[in-house]
Amino acid sequence: MEILFEDNHIIAVNKSNSEIVQGDKTGDEALSDKVKAYIKEKYNKPGDVYLGVVHRIDRPVSGVVLFARTSKAATRLSKMFLDKEIKKTYWALVKNLPEQDSGKLVHYLIKNQEKNRSSAYDTPRKKSKEAILNYTLISSSANYHMLEINLETGRHHQIRCQLAKIGCPIRGDLKYGAPRSNKGGGISLHAKRIEFEHPVKKEWVVINAPVPKEDPLWREFENVM
Repeated sequence: MEILFEDNHIIAVNKSNSEIVQGDKTGDEALSDKVKAYIKEKYNKPGDVYLGVVHRIDRPVSGVVLFARTSKAATRLSKMFLDKEIKKTYWALVKNLPEQDSGKLVHYLIKNQEKNRSSAYDTPRKKSKEAILNYTLISSSANYHMLEINLETGRHHQIRCQLAKIGCPIRGDLKYGAPRSNKGGGISLHAKRIEFEHPVKKEWVVINAPVPKEDPLWREFENVM
Protein backbone atom coordinates (compact mmCIF):
# COMPACT_ATOMS: atom_id res chain seq x y z
CA MET A 1 0.00 0.00 0.00
CA GLU A 2 1.44 3.35 -1.09
CA ILE A 3 0.87 6.15 1.43
CA LEU A 4 0.92 9.56 -0.26
CA PHE A 5 0.23 11.83 2.72
CA GLU A 6 -0.30 11.27 6.42
CA ASP A 7 -0.72 13.35 9.56
CA ASN A 8 -2.86 13.17 12.70
CA HIS A 9 -6.01 14.22 10.86
CA ILE A 10 -5.93 12.78 7.32
CA ILE A 11 -4.30 10.05 5.28
CA ALA A 12 -4.13 9.65 1.50
CA VAL A 13 -3.39 6.41 -0.34
CA ASN A 14 -2.63 5.53 -3.96
CA LYS A 15 -5.36 3.00 -4.83
CA SER A 16 -4.70 0.25 -7.35
CA ASN A 17 -7.27 -0.37 -10.09
CA SER A 18 -8.38 -3.63 -8.51
CA GLU A 19 -9.23 -2.36 -5.03
CA ILE A 20 -12.58 -1.23 -3.67
CA VAL A 21 -12.55 1.81 -1.40
CA GLN A 22 -15.23 0.52 0.98
CA GLY A 23 -16.67 -2.95 1.56
CA ASP A 24 -19.45 -4.14 -0.76
CA LYS A 25 -21.40 -7.28 -1.64
CA THR A 26 -18.31 -8.91 -3.20
CA GLY A 27 -16.85 -9.41 0.26
CA ASP A 28 -13.39 -8.45 -1.04
CA GLU A 29 -11.05 -6.72 1.38
CA ALA A 30 -11.58 -2.98 1.12
CA LEU A 31 -8.88 -0.32 0.95
CA SER A 32 -10.41 1.33 4.02
CA ASP A 33 -9.83 -1.87 6.01
CA LYS A 34 -6.22 -2.05 4.84
CA VAL A 35 -5.65 1.55 5.94
CA LYS A 36 -7.20 0.84 9.34
CA ALA A 37 -4.91 -2.15 9.80
CA TYR A 38 -1.91 -0.04 8.79
CA ILE A 39 -2.78 2.69 11.33
CA LYS A 40 -3.45 0.15 14.07
CA GLU A 41 -0.08 -1.52 13.57
CA LYS A 42 2.00 1.62 13.01
CA TYR A 43 0.68 3.47 16.04
CA ASN A 44 0.00 0.39 18.19
CA LYS A 45 -3.60 1.48 18.71
CA PRO A 46 -5.84 -0.65 20.95
CA GLY A 47 -9.42 -1.47 19.91
CA ASP A 48 -11.09 -0.20 16.77
CA VAL A 49 -9.39 2.41 14.61
CA TYR A 50 -11.48 5.33 13.38
CA LEU A 51 -11.32 6.03 9.64
CA GLY A 52 -13.73 8.30 7.80
CA VAL A 53 -14.48 7.50 4.15
CA VAL A 54 -15.13 10.96 2.71
CA HIS A 55 -15.11 10.14 -1.04
CA ARG A 56 -14.69 7.18 -3.39
CA ILE A 57 -13.38 6.36 -6.84
CA ASP A 58 -14.61 3.47 -8.99
CA ARG A 59 -13.05 0.06 -8.47
CA PRO A 60 -11.32 -0.12 -11.91
CA VAL A 61 -9.87 3.39 -11.44
CA SER A 62 -6.48 3.98 -9.80
CA GLY A 63 -5.16 6.99 -7.92
CA VAL A 64 -5.39 9.11 -4.82
CA VAL A 65 -8.05 8.41 -2.21
CA LEU A 66 -8.35 10.64 0.85
CA PHE A 67 -9.49 9.39 4.27
CA ALA A 68 -10.12 11.19 7.56
CA ARG A 69 -8.42 9.99 10.74
CA THR A 70 -10.68 11.98 13.08
CA SER A 71 -14.41 12.64 13.14
CA LYS A 72 -13.74 16.40 13.04
CA ALA A 73 -11.71 16.04 9.84
CA ALA A 74 -14.34 13.69 8.36
CA THR A 75 -17.17 16.17 8.94
CA ARG A 76 -15.23 19.08 7.47
CA LEU A 77 -13.90 17.14 4.46
CA SER A 78 -17.34 15.74 3.65
CA LYS A 79 -18.74 19.27 3.58
CA MET A 80 -15.82 20.47 1.45
CA PHE A 81 -16.48 17.73 -1.11
CA LEU A 82 -20.18 18.59 -1.08
CA ASP A 83 -19.45 22.30 -1.52
CA LYS A 84 -16.97 21.57 -4.36
CA GLU A 85 -14.09 23.13 -2.42
CA ILE A 86 -11.76 20.23 -3.24
CA LYS A 87 -10.12 20.16 -6.67
CA LYS A 88 -9.74 16.71 -8.27
CA THR A 89 -7.62 16.16 -11.36
CA TYR A 90 -7.66 12.94 -13.39
CA TRP A 91 -5.59 11.53 -16.23
CA ALA A 92 -7.26 9.36 -18.86
CA LEU A 93 -5.81 7.42 -21.80
CA VAL A 94 -8.02 7.32 -24.90
CA LYS A 95 -7.60 5.83 -28.36
CA ASN A 96 -9.55 8.52 -30.21
CA LEU A 97 -8.73 12.20 -30.15
CA PRO A 98 -11.52 14.60 -29.16
CA GLU A 99 -12.43 17.15 -31.85
CA GLN A 100 -10.74 19.94 -29.87
CA ASP A 101 -7.55 19.80 -27.81
CA SER A 102 -9.38 21.27 -24.82
CA GLY A 103 -12.94 22.04 -23.88
CA LYS A 104 -15.83 21.84 -21.44
CA LEU A 105 -18.27 18.95 -21.64
CA VAL A 106 -21.81 19.46 -20.37
CA HIS A 107 -24.18 16.49 -20.42
CA TYR A 108 -27.17 15.19 -18.52
CA LEU A 109 -26.62 11.79 -16.94
CA ILE A 110 -29.13 9.12 -15.96
CA LYS A 111 -27.91 6.26 -13.82
CA ASN A 112 -29.15 2.71 -14.43
CA GLN A 113 -28.91 1.13 -10.99
CA GLU A 114 -29.41 -2.45 -12.23
CA LYS A 115 -26.65 -2.28 -14.84
CA ASN A 116 -24.41 0.03 -12.75
CA ARG A 117 -24.06 2.26 -15.77
CA SER A 118 -24.88 5.85 -16.71
CA SER A 119 -26.13 7.28 -20.00
CA ALA A 120 -25.32 10.81 -21.21
CA TYR A 121 -27.67 13.12 -23.08
CA ASP A 122 -27.15 16.53 -24.65
CA THR A 123 -30.35 17.96 -23.17
CA PRO A 124 -32.06 17.48 -19.79
CA ARG A 125 -34.19 14.37 -19.34
CA LYS A 126 -36.47 13.23 -16.56
CA LYS A 127 -34.38 12.29 -13.50
CA SER A 128 -31.15 13.35 -15.22
CA LYS A 129 -28.35 15.19 -13.43
CA GLU A 130 -26.13 17.82 -15.00
CA ALA A 131 -22.52 16.69 -15.43
CA ILE A 132 -19.70 19.14 -16.20
CA LEU A 133 -16.00 18.51 -16.76
CA ASN A 134 -13.09 20.30 -18.40
CA TYR A 135 -10.45 18.40 -20.35
CA THR A 136 -7.10 19.20 -21.98
CA LEU A 137 -4.94 17.07 -24.27
CA ILE A 138 -1.54 16.93 -22.57
CA SER A 139 0.37 14.21 -24.44
CA SER A 140 0.15 11.68 -27.27
CA SER A 141 1.92 8.45 -28.20
CA ALA A 142 1.75 6.49 -31.44
CA ASN A 143 -1.60 4.95 -30.55
CA TYR A 144 -3.05 6.71 -27.49
CA HIS A 145 -3.66 10.16 -26.09
CA MET A 146 -3.58 11.43 -22.51
CA LEU A 147 -6.26 13.83 -21.34
CA GLU A 148 -6.16 15.81 -18.10
CA ILE A 149 -9.63 16.21 -16.63
CA ASN A 150 -10.97 18.53 -13.95
CA LEU A 151 -14.44 17.85 -12.58
CA GLU A 152 -16.98 20.54 -11.81
CA THR A 153 -19.57 17.98 -10.72
CA GLY A 154 -19.29 14.50 -9.23
CA ARG A 155 -21.72 12.13 -10.96
CA HIS A 156 -21.83 8.36 -11.26
CA HIS A 157 -19.19 7.22 -13.80
CA GLN A 158 -19.08 10.80 -15.02
CA ILE A 159 -15.69 10.89 -16.76
CA ARG A 160 -16.16 7.45 -18.28
CA CYS A 161 -19.63 8.25 -19.55
CA GLN A 162 -18.94 11.75 -20.87
CA LEU A 163 -15.77 10.78 -22.74
CA ALA A 164 -17.60 7.83 -24.31
CA LYS A 165 -20.37 10.21 -25.35
CA ILE A 166 -17.93 12.26 -27.46
CA GLY A 167 -16.43 9.13 -29.02
CA CYS A 168 -13.41 8.84 -26.74
CA PRO A 169 -13.98 5.82 -24.47
CA ILE A 170 -11.23 5.26 -21.92
CA ARG A 171 -8.73 2.50 -22.72
CA GLY A 172 -9.92 -0.80 -21.23
CA ASP A 173 -13.40 0.45 -20.32
CA LEU A 174 -15.57 -2.23 -21.92
CA LYS A 175 -18.68 -0.92 -20.15
CA TYR A 176 -18.43 2.34 -22.08
CA GLY A 177 -17.33 1.15 -25.49
CA ALA A 178 -13.62 0.31 -25.38
CA PRO A 179 -12.90 -2.54 -27.82
CA ARG A 180 -10.86 -4.64 -25.38
CA SER A 181 -10.01 -4.87 -21.72
CA ASN A 182 -6.74 -4.01 -20.01
CA LYS A 183 -4.58 -6.65 -18.43
CA GLY A 184 -5.80 -7.03 -14.85
CA GLY A 185 -9.26 -5.67 -15.62
CA GLY A 186 -8.70 -2.04 -14.69
CA ILE A 187 -9.26 0.97 -16.93
CA SER A 188 -6.80 3.72 -17.89
CA LEU A 189 -8.32 6.39 -15.66
CA HIS A 190 -6.14 7.68 -12.83
CA ALA A 191 -7.02 10.09 -10.02
CA LYS A 192 -3.76 12.01 -10.37
CA ARG A 193 -4.09 14.90 -7.96
CA ILE A 194 -6.23 16.31 -5.17
CA GLU A 195 -5.95 19.86 -3.79
CA PHE A 196 -7.67 21.32 -0.75
CA GLU A 197 -7.36 23.39 2.39
CA HIS A 198 -6.40 21.16 5.31
CA PRO A 199 -9.56 20.67 7.42
CA VAL A 200 -7.75 21.45 10.69
CA LYS A 201 -4.44 23.19 9.96
CA LYS A 202 -5.96 25.40 7.22
CA GLU A 203 -2.84 24.96 5.07
CA TRP A 204 -3.13 24.30 1.33
CA VAL A 205 -2.45 20.64 0.55
CA VAL A 206 -1.60 19.17 -2.87
CA ILE A 207 -1.32 15.38 -3.14
CA ASN A 208 -0.09 13.69 -6.33
CA ALA A 209 -0.43 9.98 -7.08
CA PRO A 210 2.12 8.23 -9.34
CA VAL A 211 0.55 6.30 -12.23
CA PRO A 212 0.30 2.48 -11.99
CA LYS A 213 3.77 0.96 -12.24
CA GLU A 214 2.53 -2.29 -13.74
CA ASP A 215 1.20 -0.66 -16.92
CA PRO A 216 3.99 0.14 -19.43
CA LEU A 217 1.76 2.57 -21.35
CA TRP A 218 1.25 4.75 -18.26
CA ARG A 219 5.00 4.69 -17.66
CA GLU A 220 5.60 5.70 -21.28
CA PHE A 221 3.42 8.77 -20.85
CA GLU A 222 4.83 9.66 -17.44
CA ASN A 223 8.37 9.59 -18.84
CA VAL A 224 7.57 12.38 -21.28
CA MET A 225 5.70 14.58 -18.79
